[in-house]
Amino acid sequence: MAGESDDRGAARAPHVALLSSPGMGHVVPVAELARRLHAEHGFTATVVTYASSDSAAQRAFLASLPPAVGSASLPAVPLDDLVAAGAAIDAYCWMVHHGERYRDADGILVNTFDAIEPNASAILRQPEPGHPPVYPVGPVIRQPDNGDDDATGCIRWLDTQPDKSVLFVSFGSGGALSAAQMDELARGLELSGQRFLWVVRSPTDSGADPGANYYDGSKSKDYPLKFLPSGFLERTKEVGLVVPSWAPQVRVLGHRATGAMLTHCGWNSVLESVMHGVPMIAWPLYAEQRQNAVMLHEEIKVALRPKVRGADGMILGEDITKVVNDTMNSEEGDAMRTKVTELQKATRSGLAAGGMSHKTLNEMVTKWKERTFA
Repeated sequence: MAGESDDRGAARAPHVALLSSPGMGHVVPVAELARRLHAEHGFTATVVTYASSDSAAQRAFLASLPPAVGSASLPAVPLDDLVAAGAAIDAYCWMVHHGERYRDADGILVNTFDAIEPNASAILRQPEPGHPPVYPVGPVIRQPDNGDDDATGCIRWLDTQPDKSVLFVSFGSGGALSAAQMDELARGLELSGQRFLWVVRSPTDSGADPGANYYDGSKSKDYPLKFLPSGFLERTKEVGLVVPSWAPQVRVLGHRATGAMLTHCGWNSVLESVMHGVPMIAWPLYAEQRQNAVMLHEEIKVALRPKVRGADGMILGEDITKVVNDTMNSEEGDAMRTKVTELQKATRSGLAAGGMSHKTLNEMVTKWKERTFA
């Protein structure tokens, strides 16, 4: 970070460069932090991304940021000679996030907060000697764009549904299922009879490696809905809406008709669900999502998990039906809804002026300014 001076010697706004890990799911919170630093502390910022994770959605999102928040892209780095293709996404994120260079940092900002990870936050606030302090400043999530023209029709459809009646099904910006698993999910949703909004991606059938579940929209040219079971759309048209590839997730989660989310447990989706008081069905695909699913289900109890008892980790339609119905219509589902509402209140309190996350970011900003203008 650097402060600049104009020709008269007056200090300009401090500038910060923020490096994002590859993938839209990582770019969003980094860019939103930049937006927050500008709005609350007068910073200008550059969000640094990787060419390998570039997409139309990412470019549109970065273009929507205020003029004081720019972006730059680093050239792609080939990983083929380092790791197997299926494991590339895990290895890439690991390499970006780890390294001895952090020992020299003023501090490390993490996108979490005390209420959702109390044990982790307590540990993070007491770093080992020789390590920089850690600052939980979350949740940092994407802000809804209420000016969106709702090209998908999701919001208009939700407007016609009863309160808390719709299950939102989305596997994030990088999640995809095999064709066989897509069939089982479709069958389970249909058998449940519950209302649903499903963001469908073209399937991947590149093997059993967990990394194969990573969806690369730039390489998939097929129309996703053509992979759904024959007659599914017609049979479920009274209770379901299926949209290809993308939906305005934050607006969907904030809609009064959304009652739960079936999610891959990416951290952005977790935080967005909590911020909007939406309980979850945890369906992790790769990387840290498995740990997130355990935490959501077993520790803070705001998610249910379907049984995995099919061959090669397949989740069968009957088990999907059960977990959907339990989430939407059961005492266990009601208990989750109560708990996630408590977390929602805690997040809003922490982000408000004087709240823990708000004070924590202010502390880090003060350090930056002291170093820059000393």
